[in-house]
Formats: sequence, C-alpha cells, structure tokens
Amino acid sequence: MRRRHFLSTVAAAGAGAAAGRPNAQEAPMGSLMRRPYRAGGPELSIIGFGGIVVSQVEQSEANDSVAWAVDRGVNYFDVAPTYGNAQERLGPALRPYREQSFLACKTTRRDAAGAQAELEESLRLLQTDRFDLYQLHGVSHDEEVETILAPGGAMETFLKAREEGKIGHIGFSAHSVSAALKLLDAFAFDSVLFPFNCVCMENGGFGPQVMEKAIERGAARLALKVLAWTAWPADAERPYPKCWYQPVDDRERARMALTYALSLPITAAIPPGDDRLFRLAVELALQFVPITNDTREALAQEMRDVEPIFKA
Repeated sequence: MRRRHFLSTVAAAGAGAAAGRPNAQEAPMGSLMRRPYRAGGPELSIIGFGGIVVSQVEQSEANDSVAWAVDRGVNYFDVAPTYGNAQERLGPALRPYREQSFLACKTTRRDAAGAQAELEESLRLLQTDRFDLYQLHGVSHDEEVETILAPGGAMETFLKAREEGKIGHIGFSAHSVSAALKLLDAFAFDSVLFPFNCVCMENGGFGPQVMEKAIERGAARLALKVLAWTAWPADAERPYPKCWYQPVDDRERARMALTYALSLPITAAIPPGDDRLFRLAVELALQFVPITNDTREALAQEMRDVEPIFKA
C-alpha cells in the first residue's frame, strides 16, 4: 500500500470510519481509555505495560512502576521469558492487581514439549494460575510456522493449555510480514502483536498487509514498537539501553507517533521497554484524540527520509 494512501486511511480511521476499528470506551478523568480486545471480550487499556520496563530493576522499583501504571488505568500487561528477569519482578508487583488485569505472556519454543515447559515456568514466576493471552513470540520465518503447526509443534501445547484453563486467548507476535500472514491464514488466532509503527508502515510498507489480513480473519490487533523511529547511528550514545532501536523521546514527535498508532484499528499499543518512555506514552495517551489532517501532514514531514527499522 502506498504511503500517501495509507496515511489517508489512518486519517479516516481517526475519524472512526476505518473498518474493523474497535469501539473505544471513554475513561474517567485521569484514566486511560479502554477498547475491547475482541467482540464481547475484555476491555484493555489503550496503552499496555511491556514487561521489559521492570527487567533488571529492584523489586521495589518494579512495584512502584506497576502501581503507577494501575493508578492511571493500565490493565494490560505483556511479558516474556526473554525479557531478562522481568517475569520474576512483574509477578510480585502485579499480584495485588492480578484479578483486574489482562496478563499476556509468550514462548519462543516452537515444539510442544519446550512450549509446555516454558509455559509452566512462566506461570510459576508470575505467581498466577493462568494467562489471559499466551503468544508465540517473535515468529520471523515461514519455516517456524510449519514447525509450530506440525504434529509435535507448539500449537499442541497451546490448545491443550486452553482446554485446561491455563490460558484464555491464543495469539502471536511477529517481525515478519510473510510469517504473520502465513500464521493468520493457518489458524484462527485471537490476536496478533505486530510493529504497527508510523515509520515502518509509511516508509517501509511494513504492516498494512498484516493489519488488513488480521481484520479479515477477525484477530485483534495489538501494536508493538509504537515509539520506534530508526536504527541507532553507529557512533551514537544510547541513553535507553533496553531499546535496540532509536526511540522517539521528543514529546511532540512522540505525541504524533502515538496518535498515529492509536488511530489505527487496534486495541492497544505497547511502548518501548523503558520506564521513562512508558510514562511518556501513558501521559500522552491520557490526552489522546484521533489523528487530524494537520497532525497527519506534520508527521509525514517529520518522517521524510527516515529509514524504518523494518521493511516489507
């Protein structure tokens, strides 16, 4: 899809005209808006808490970060075994709020036995008996899709765990358009977590195909990398050690990038795994209004010649 055409589509989505956009529920003053995960399903805060935020910090700091988020209406938390010690920190921090939260976890294992072991360990570390959403993590190659869906593949564990009540919904995250489309065609996933990012979609043509396929298949859309901008220059200082890409930390540019993402037909967006950027995203999302033509054009100028971190 051409950049100019998709920017126009985003503007229409911001006006509520894009097909498949979840109906947002207005939030109380000082609390994030929520949107349904799926029709008739739970409602998620439009900003999710990425577990990397609490990786490699003291437990008291993790507790404070989660409490700050909950106080502002965050009820969607996403974590994975690959995020350092995030599971160990998030489990105790989230425990007081677990019953009113939507907790998502992931596995990188593609075989049934490995996925089962990782699931059980994640449940233990996060001090819970179930995940509201369990996801295949970072599917990047078509060959992985074949392994996941084959006899003895991870999907066997997912289906068994759902029957046993250990997981509620089944989803995946991906950094490959091809793998995401292949998964969506092969199974009725409840959601897809994907880099629906302004620079990637507009300058890299990366994302519109997955968005369209997910809507067609009835899968909820969750956005990753919403404040990603471009790759770090080779000699640049990196003030955000948990970000492998250069994030948007300028407040006005961040407002435009986040407005872009939240005006897409998505349920929620997860900011980069840095507490400073997470708090910035929450503060901006508390003032969210759908994208306007002025914002759309200003963002297009900001993104001119910016190299995306992912391309189709």
